[in-house]
Amino acid sequence: MSTIHDWSITGSNGELILGNTHVPDGDAVGILLIAHGFKGYKDYGFFPYLADAASRCRLIAHRFNFSHSGMTDRIESFERPDLFEADTWGKQIHDMLAVAAAVKSLPGSAANRPVIWFGHSRGGVTALLAAGRVFAGTAGDTDVEPPAGVITAASPDTPMRLDEAQASLLRRRGWLESPSSRTGQLLRIGRESLLEVEADPEAFEPLNAVRQITCAMLLLHGDDDQTVPVSASQRLARQAGNRGQLRTIRGAGHTFNAPNPLPLDVEPPDATRQMVEAVCEFAMEMCGIMDNK
Repeated sequence: MSTIHDWSITGSNGELILGNTHVPDGDAVGILLIAHGFKGYKDYGFFPYLADAASRCRLIAHRFNFSHSGMTDRIESFERPDLFEADTWGKQIHDMLAVAAAVKSLPGSAANRPVIWFGHSRGGVTALLAAGRVFAGTAGDTDVEPPAGVITAASPDTPMRLDEAQASLLRRRGWLESPSSRTGQLLRIGRESLLEVEADPEAFEPLNAVRQITCAMLLLHGDDDQTVPVSASQRLARQAGNRGQLRTIRGAGHTFNAPNPLPLDVEPPDATRQMVEAVCEFAMEMCGIMDNK
């Protein structure tokens, strides 16, 4: 197992981004940023397992909570439901860029190493939107080098998955109920997230972001995903053209069948193992290492 370090940096609106870094033994060949999805967090399911596997492939792996995820290191509940309600794409993009800008100062920092971005579900959209801004030169004054590769897993291809009735209620009332089956809490999605997208839909369109990204992309999806259909990654792959590689994992659901938690010393389900191996193989290739076995 890797050595794990805890850290925090300032994210959107001054709220903290909490992270864990898995540092490999010996010299690192690259860096992997791991972004969680909607109602996810850095300690959920396969994220620690993926980070540990990446470190064994000589990658420094940073997994982190978005500043407005509502989660802290006390994972039993969403300790900050107020932040969860206030979350937006703009805040997540800000956080993704903040972590990318901080890689030279985070634990296990290594200069001049390729950086690969990974995002699961909503985190995949965030990774695409943030990377699109970096490649298009519209990321503001953040000191972020373009990623060497971008990986999405079970990513949607649209920023808002609301029907018109839901969107109308959100505009009128200001929030939608969003229960957490994990904690039993009745969370809220805030109106700001919808208004942000409606004010500038092109800026938050993942298909547009894919067209702006010039590095290689790996698009992973399970063919049994009941949350985000595999057709979403297929559409992203078509936009990516020869810069994108679509890999569909047979029998995999939205979390690639990983239980929560997934201890590091437990053999993962086959779908989880395939997804993790695909991430590590692609990341190593982007680092110029063609065989990581």
